[in-house]
Amino acid sequence: MAAEVSKGFDKLVHDNRFTIAVLFPLVGTFLLILGSEGYVPAELALNPFLLVAATFVMRLPLIAGLTPLVTRRAAVALYALTIFTYAVELVGVRTGLPYGEFSYQLALGPMLFGEVPLALPIFYFPLLLNSYLLGLLLLGPRATSRLRRILAGIGIVLVMDLVLDPAAVDLGFWAYVGGGAYYDVPVSNYLGWVFSATIAMSLIELGFHADEVKRRLANCSFMLDDLVSFAILWGVVNGYFGNWIPAALAVGFALTLLRLDRFDFAVGSVVRSRKTKHS
Repeated sequence: MAAEVSKGFDKLVHDNRFTIAVLFPLVGTFLLILGSEGYVPAELALNPFLLVAATFVMRLPLIAGLTPLVTRRAAVALYALTIFTYAVELVGVRTGLPYGEFSYQLALGPMLFGEVPLALPIFYFPLLLNSYLLGLLLLGPRATSRLRRILAGIGIVLVMDLVLDPAAVDLGFWAYVGGGAYYDVPVSNYLGWVFSATIAMSLIELGFHADEVKRRLANCSFMLDDLVSFAILWGVVNGYFGNWIPAALAVGFALTLLRLDRFDFAVGSVVRSRKTKHS
């Protein structure tokens, strides 16, 4: 029964890839930009519940891709990662460690203790899991060492946050006290991500079997579609605000996914290679 449900979930996501990975982020991007400029009512463009719902839809490929791999061991690791996610964010908001002094300027859904989003894992987990998956693909046959996989994941997380944070600051999602050298983001933010990503990648490594993840990646064409959404949404937002380095990095993610035959941006369909038969 569980296998049939998983296959049905796979088919649902696979058959709606373009809608989920391209249309949703494009519509969301324009709403966010127009809302931040006051052309669309904030109740629509920046509605926290709509933001969470739309984000969840874009996460469906990642959720469907990982679901068959979630054993009891993986569930414990994800539970521990959830606790760590809330803990490090609460400490960050209250003390400025490890990311630097910042505060949320927009309620991204219900707020835990009135300080951090209750839906934080929906925003936080994809940065980590997509980085881990992309690291496995880029390492290829060299992904035999646990340390190498962790280091690759940490490096990709940092690049993803170089894209995300400047755009989120410009949209008014959060702000750093005193700004920072990199598009109003302080260096301490990235040092903090080295710390948190090291713990997070270690938990992912402990929870999932790398060989099983690699097999699933080879057989699940849409598993990195959430990264497609990331590249589109944050790439366009950064371009609009003139953040050219983050925008170029977002384009780099898109080109990397094209090179790896994970998505065909030109026609919005799967590149039907030998490795992309969905399971």
